[in-house]
Amino acid sequence: MATDEVPAGLWLIGIGPGDLGHMTERARSVARGCKKRYLEGYTAVLPTEQEVLLESVVGPWERMMRPSVESPEALLDESRNDSVALMVVGDPMQATTHIDLEARCMEEGIGFEVIPGMSATSLAVSLSGLQSYKFGRQVTLPYPYGDYLATSPLEMILRNLEGGLHTLVLLDLDPTGMGFDLPTPMSPSQAISTLEEMKEKWLEEEDGLDSNSVIKSVLAINEWEGMLLSDVGTKGQRIFSGSLEEISKIQGGWVHSLIIPSEMSENEREAFGRRGAM
Repeated sequence: MATDEVPAGLWLIGIGPGDLGHMTERARSVARGCKKRYLEGYTAVLPTEQEVLLESVVGPWERMMRPSVESPEALLDESRNDSVALMVVGDPMQATTHIDLEARCMEEGIGFEVIPGMSATSLAVSLSGLQSYKFGRQVTLPYPYGDYLATSPLEMILRNLEGGLHTLVLLDLDPTGMGFDLPTPMSPSQAISTLEEMKEKWLEEEDGLDSNSVIKSVLAINEWEGMLLSDVGTKGQRIFSGSLEEISKIQGGWVHSLIIPSEMSENEREAFGRRGAM
């Protein structure tokens, strides 16, 4: 697509996970051809060295944080008469707020198109060596906010385990929950600590919990098996499998996700073991 062929409207462009090498040629071409370019900076993050390179790939850009995306009046006004690119790390339609942008554009008669990108979630599943059809609903593990700590992520992990399904756990990027500032990704130790806090709160709230129930396994979170995937899609990508206690001691990396496996097949068990040495 030539630069002068990009029509007015909002172009939601996935740039892939962590490395601009994953950005498709169409994504590059459309972004270059837009009159205005923004990098969405709170649902996912691009490493600093890749941000430095971004201008050479697509042209000048500005960062857009949560308030401007969730209250997008100014963004939509720009998109009525000009071509505007909102670039998103990973695949853009995996975040609810981006689906809302599509709805707003449709309601207001503004052009809207999605340029898909490779997502960190699909890459994590692929890299794990576990069977993709055995994954249940994924969850995001949030930072505690003051005295508030939701237990729903832990409950979903347990439901997946009971159903024989693996769980991909995305670790929070924003300890404030507001999306104003640059992300501060949750570390492995913070993640395991948060799961332990959720366990304590959840057990306090449960009455008459059957001591023989599968759910009682929540008491042994540190002994759970897990897989840590750090900075997937980048040159610094690391994968480690082991107990959650072992994972909690791992240092380094920036953006992390966890996989909590359910019962594994023989092939999956072998793949899991190999990643303990990666």
